[in-house]
Amino acid sequence: MQRRHFLSLSASALAAYGQQKPRRVGLIGTGWYGKSDLFRLLQVAPVEVVSLCDVDKKMLAECGDMVVERQASKKRPRLYADYREMLKEKDLDLVLIATPDHWHALPFIEACKSGADIYCQKPISVDVTEGRAMLEAARKYQRVVQIGTQRRSTPHLIEARDEILKTGKLGKIAYVEIYCYYHMRAKNPPATPALPAELDYEMWTGPAPMRPWNGLQHPRRWRAFEEYGNGIMGDMCVHMLDMVRWMMDLGWPTSISSSGGILVDPASVANIPDTQEATFDFGTVKVHWTHRSWGHPPDPKYPWGATFYGEKGTLKASVNSYDFEPLDKKQPAVHRDVKMELEEYPIDKVEKDLERHVAPAIRGHMKDLLAAIDRRSKPVADIEQGFISSASCILANLAMKTGRTLRYDPVKHVVTGDAEATRLLTRPYRAPWKHPEPGKV
Repeated sequence: MQRRHFLSLSASALAAYGQQKPRRVGLIGTGWYGKSDLFRLLQVAPVEVVSLCDVDKKMLAECGDMVVERQASKKRPRLYADYREMLKEKDLDLVLIATPDHWHALPFIEACKSGADIYCQKPISVDVTEGRAMLEAARKYQRVVQIGTQRRSTPHLIEARDEILKTGKLGKIAYVEIYCYYHMRAKNPPATPALPAELDYEMWTGPAPMRPWNGLQHPRRWRAFEEYGNGIMGDMCVHMLDMVRWMMDLGWPTSISSSGGILVDPASVANIPDTQEATFDFGTVKVHWTHRSWGHPPDPKYPWGATFYGEKGTLKASVNSYDFEPLDKKQPAVHRDVKMELEEYPIDKVEKDLERHVAPAIRGHMKDLLAAIDRRSKPVADIEQGFISSASCILANLAMKTGRTLRYDPVKHVVTGDAEATRLLTRPYRAPWKHPEPGKV
């Protein structure tokens, strides 16, 4: 009888689930990663994409066409040029934000107010005060938020954490190197750049300083300019720092130091460093970052990743693989490659610009978010974790700028003993946009 009762309840639950309306989804920022995130969500959940927003009319329309092809209903989503118009409808269950970094905070806070849960790309903000306001808004309006630091949902990295770190195979870890040696810093702009007719550059710039159009800002290469983000530190270090923090259960670093600059390529229009080092001091663990957008990587198999040095062995980990080398040669080494799931999701084989090796992690991240929404709990990359990792990278840039070691107090929200660095926690906004203020969201 108990078994029949259980089966009856299971069937009822399944029927009720089938009768639920699909979650209504909106996307702000329909470029490269906006589509990557949205289409992975469509692969794992019966959602209905009802709204898209972008300041690029062509990009927006193309994304709308792709959504019609991809979603089960074949319905065309509503198209918006202004996120405020989209969010004032207050009819979305989930909002994805994949804009350039300088456009994360304001749409995020409005999405919280509109009653939607959120998936937001990393880093969460361009300054520390924005991140504080975003965290506060998420908690005030009781929103479930997943940040796009999807290393936390990368299957082979979950295995490395659980089977290598958590089982003690590395022993004590006191030093971790994280690094990126990709030649990813933009070079010179097109010879005769023309502002695309389909782009609203005024709105694209938004609260950032207005730079003359040079053909590099849109699409994708805006990261070459500090006005819109935090350079390679904010783009690539945030992933690896967050991964290390997650694997080792680390919170805030006690101090951050950094040095570097434009040492090799001063002729480029890019104003972000081409060379930078930073040390994130967690007390018993030092995490050291290096990036060079020139030269060869020390290990060609790991041009972007992390190396954990333990008393019993070494673990190298990246988006593509991991390798464990024990000091005791009697113990077996372990190698794992990413599984790209191309046979399970064959459309991944032909999707333009998709990072196929990252697609499984995005799907896992979306599943984790949806489960957290059902439970009204914190997902694996909760907004607070995103804030810590993002703010730490921003502070590293400020440490390089000031030439000082910085000690951020996450309770008092100041850089201890450093009034100048504390002022730099907030970037000025271009009028008429108003910088969000913690305590007033």
